[in-house]
Amino acid sequence: MTPRLIVSDLDGTLLGSDHRLHDSTVEVLRELVQQGHHLALASGRHYLDMRVFRDELGVPAHLISTNGAYTHDPDDGLVSASHLTPEHAHTLIHLPRPPQVRLSLYREAGWHVDAEAPHLLSLHASTGFTYDIVPPEQMDINGVGKVLYLGDPEALAELEDQAQAAHGEGLHITYSTLDSLEIMAGGVNKGVALAALLESLGLTAADCLAFGDNLNDTEMLTLAGEAQVMANAHPALFDRVPGAQRIGHHGEAAVAKWLQKRFELSR
Repeated sequence: MTPRLIVSDLDGTLLGSDHRLHDSTVEVLRELVQQGHHLALASGRHYLDMRVFRDELGVPAHLISTNGAYTHDPDDGLVSASHLTPEHAHTLIHLPRPPQVRLSLYREAGWHVDAEAPHLLSLHASTGFTYDIVPPEQMDINGVGKVLYLGDPEALAELEDQAQAAHGEGLHITYSTLDSLEIMAGGVNKGVALAALLESLGLTAADCLAFGDNLNDTEMLTLAGEAQVMANAHPALFDRVPGAQRIGHHGEAAVAKWLQKRFELSR
């Protein structure tokens, strides 16, 4: 048997509509790891947030978090960390924005938000991950893995243009949802982190199966030898990864169903 690396995004992909793992997903991934395949989870989520899902799976898994800014091994060791330069972080923190647009920073140790935002916690209800409120003028510009703006898409488009004009060459700018603009250091994305992980495992891109649903999955899906895009994916993702196979909806545990068929698992 040729070992494969199976890597999947979480929200909109591996997780159901309730942002939880379906029982069948847990069963299929456990069986594949027992057969000798490798598993990685790759998400815009924070490492501390993702770790809960890995623990629920109960199998060794690498975690590519914060859109590739951090990679942890199955024993929680930090393999790599990439941060925005302090200058770039300062600029992004202080870009003018409408008051309803929330500013977040993801650091290795936690999540900072500029003001109270209880509506953001629904995504993390099953993990208990939460934020600390830090006014922008008190935010530390050092050690920032990701700057995240959440709000109206039109306002986010203006922020994207401002960020691009200020430091475009030194930033990687993407979206995880229509109302979530995510900015990392230049060259930081899931695909770059995945390439490093494959090398460390002695595998090639051809040995990798990847699953995703949104624009921040583009580089990861483009790299993988077998790329699968969810039926519920951002429409532009199909054009960005033309060789990808379209599979079912994340709310119907489509990743598990596809893997079961791909590896001929008996159920």
